[in-house]
Amino acid sequence: MTTAAFRDAVARSRALVIIATTGAMAACTGFQSALDPKGPKAEAVSHLNWFLVITAAVVYVAVIGALFFALRRASARPVAFARDDVEEPDRERARVRWVAGAAAVSALILLLFLFVDVSTARSLSQVGGVRPLRIDVVGHQWWWEVTYPDIGNPQNTVSTANEIHVPIGRPVLIKMTSDDVIHSFWAPNLDGKKDLIPGHETITWFRADTAGVYRGQCAEFCGHQHAKMAFFIVAEPRVNFEHWLTAQKSPATTPADSLGQAGEKVFMTGTCAMCHSIEGTSAGSKYGPDLTHLASRRTIAAGTLPNNTGNLAGWILDPQSIKPGAKMPPNQIDPQSLRALLAYLGTLR
Repeated sequence: MTTAAFRDAVARSRALVIIATTGAMAACTGFQSALDPKGPKAEAVSHLNWFLVITAAVVYVAVIGALFFALRRASARPVAFARDDVEEPDRERARVRWVAGAAAVSALILLLFLFVDVSTARSLSQVGGVRPLRIDVVGHQWWWEVTYPDIGNPQNTVSTANEIHVPIGRPVLIKMTSDDVIHSFWAPNLDGKKDLIPGHETITWFRADTAGVYRGQCAEFCGHQHAKMAFFIVAEPRVNFEHWLTAQKSPATTPADSLGQAGEKVFMTGTCAMCHSIEGTSAGSKYGPDLTHLASRRTIAAGTLPNNTGNLAGWILDPQSIKPGAKMPPNQIDPQSLRALLAYLGTLR
């Protein structure tokens, strides 16, 4: 990489801030909508939502219809200059009956809302089915640490970031906490919101019944880059998931080419190893995301940018122009070292 190319990479990294909010969506097929449920929990919430909306719409139309009927009837009635002492008590009793009937119907609707809401909440609290897959999630400012623990053999524990792979049709139990402030885990196609609280473990579960990539988001304001704290849930057939999980358990391999080997040296001797870990190497810091299989992920910077060489170069050189306030500092790397480092990171699959 020439000096001019190096300057171009820096300029590109600054331009990326313009497309940062949409880049991740261009790289993934993920979508985010509570109105398109892909699992039992989201479907139950969607049914509750539509029940409330439709019932409220019917009540609204009935009230507005009654109002127009009353206005029309009142405008058609002649002005009375004298009160009819015979008919007035009957009219008063009719008004009382109408008001009492409306109040009774309103009370019944509210009780129905309560019954449906409690029934939905009870169904959401029960995992059911086969033994769930356990995944641990830790919220950081502003990224998600994801761990697949293996209680029987801790060496098989898998660590990744901002991307959760799950098998379709199997319940997933998520145990969550926060490393700093309160975050909120929300994947609207699959589940409702659940807070991550420092020093306290919270639990949620979901089941993906349809294969796809579903976008999630932190739903609790957690600081400057709260809006750029996304994650993706990849729901895939069980065979594909097992293949992915097996691949994630393997450590990083030493690059076969000289450029990749030079990049590994840049990583280990520079500031990268001070914050990140790569299994199979001496880099073991847990301050930033685990990079053992970085190249297999769809995005970088918690869904901010598509994971490709150009974006990765811009992120390494000047992350503050892309995600101001992020805890990753700018890096002064010469063009040749940057080219080697990118080649090495590209081997981490």
